Amino acid sequence: AREKKKGGVLPPDGGWGWMIVAGCFVVTVCTRAVTRCISIFFVEFQMHFARDYSGTAWIHSLVDCTTMLCAPLGSLIGNRLSCRVAVILGGFLASIGLVLSSFATSLEYLYLSLGVLTGLGFALCYTPAIAMVGVYFCERKALAYGIAMSGSGIGTFVLAPLVQLLIEQYSWRGALLILGGFVSNLCVCGALLRPIVLKEEEACPLPVDSESGYNVKLSAGNGVHTEKVTGVKLQFNGKQRCLQSMQEYSFLLMPDFLVLAGSFLLLASGCSLPFVYLVPYSLDVGVSHQHAAFLMSILGVIDIIGNITFGWFTDRRCLKKYRNICYMFAVGMEGICCLFIPLLQTFALLVPFSVLYGYFDGAYVALIPVVTSDVVGTSYLSSALGVVYFLHAVPYLVSPPIGGWLVDTTGTYTATFFLSGFAMISSSLLLFTAAIVRHCQRKQKNGLSKEPQLESCDGKQVDYYTSKNKELMVIIPATS
Repeated sequence: AREKKKGGVLPPDGGWGWMIVAGCFVVTVCTRAVTRCISIFFVEFQMHFARDYSGTAWIHSLVDCTTMLCAPLGSLIGNRLSCRVAVILGGFLASIGLVLSSFATSLEYLYLSLGVLTGLGFALCYTPAIAMVGVYFCERKALAYGIAMSGSGIGTFVLAPLVQLLIEQYSWRGALLILGGFVSNLCVCGALLRPIVLKEEEACPLPVDSESGYNVKLSAGNGVHTEKVTGVKLQFNGKQRCLQSMQEYSFLLMPDFLVLAGSFLLLASGCSLPFVYLVPYSLDVGVSHQHAAFLMSILGVIDIIGNITFGWFTDRRCLKKYRNICYMFAVGMEGICCLFIPLLQTFALLVPFSVLYGYFDGAYVALIPVVTSDVVGTSYLSSALGVVYFLHAVPYLVSPPIGGWLVDTTGTYTATFFLSGFAMISSSLLLFTAAIVRHCQRKQKNGLSKEPQLESCDGKQVDYYTSKNKELMVIIPATS
């Protein structure tokens, strides 16, 4: 009550914020890790329903696509109601979707129950939980996100062999039923997301981190200019209430965000393919089922190291202004790793790939919210994350079936992994090119600002200094 009378508090950068991080951690386990583990069901679905690679790949595509496509809906519910309501509702829908999937009689049934319903539940949970971390942290934001996003890696490490064991013991139907009960823990995570009232003027020293390398001017109106962001209750004066919806998405006109959006489209086109086809590829080259699932576990546990170490390193003052470069490096290296997969045809050679790919995957995933926040500012983070994850939807939908079609057509996985690698390398190069252009423009602007500005001397008395003795010389223009 005392905080409300004062009009808000500063981001605590700790305290209950760590409970928010813990809740977001479990959310990433129950959403992204479970989505990754669906690839372990790939062969089971293919054999049970007697379908080809392309048709079976639509299940994983629909889960990822629906999660990202409905991300703005999660942001909208989080902004209008609360993140708590959004996550609890999403957890209920996701759990119901997995339970219903255990009774599937066709792939089309799984498209709806596992692909659409479960994906919708994940969408309502994922974006609001991530945005809440950004509200509770300012100085240690990258570290907090690194810990929270590491849930996908830890979850993959634990769930991959566990899901394989559940399939062997209870069949794929029993495994999906148990996963449905596990995912219901999202409702508990939603209860942890306690709203916080922030002072708008003191929430962060600047709307965008001054050391991030981006200069963003947020629109300002007359009087108090505030917004409601992921449970942060803010107030508007007069006519600004009518402009709330427009202001929430005004970042869409920022050139830097448009470039970042294009980069995310290319990234999403390639990053999901290794998670879908790593296990089938391993089985195709003679790796056992247990070893193939263990490769996913290795990828997941190294993912954790990438999440936390990159988050901690990029929070250091010496690296803070180079966070976008660290992000480009991680995405580019992940793409290069994919180009070498066709040369790796034994379990011993696939282990180093899982290590490198998992590390750089964890690195860039932890930096996506941070880089987005650096571009658009904390005030727009919730809406921006909704758009960012929405941009992943179409690539997530079409790239696995395209990869499956390439496998069916060529008979090998080479073209599929090449598609993944070149897409991620192109994503990194796009951001790198934009950074070079921005640097050249800033350098040119600084050079122009240092040139002397001379005023016209028509009809005026102008003072000049000589370059040697700097004595004042007065020149009076001749009059007609």
